Amino acid sequence: MEELKLALKVDDKDNVATIFANGICDGTEVEIRDRQGNMTKVRVIGDVPYGHKIAVCDLKKGDPIYKYGESIGAASADIKTGEYVHVHNMVAMRGRGDLKGGE
Repeated sequence: MEELKLALKVDDKDNVATIFANGICDGTEVEIRDRQGNMTKVRVIGDVPYGHKIAVCDLKKGDPIYKYGESIGAASADIKTGEYVHVHNMVAMRGRGDLKGGE
């Protein structure tokens, strides 16, 4: 039996899901589950470590990124569904003294 490759989308607002499996490399199919039990299968783009994020939908540069229902940053480049979301394509928006209104 093949091991389940799982990612969880915790809040309805979330546009990323957290990987809960080891060995997720480019092209791996994972199953994204949400709180209501809905399941969507996507192919991962990039190698994604356990506990890291993938996009659950296409994001445009500048779009806010939501995890656990909170904005954790913005896309610094266009991001495709299933793509690894991390410092290479996301910028944190909180605590930024260089941005007007940064918290």
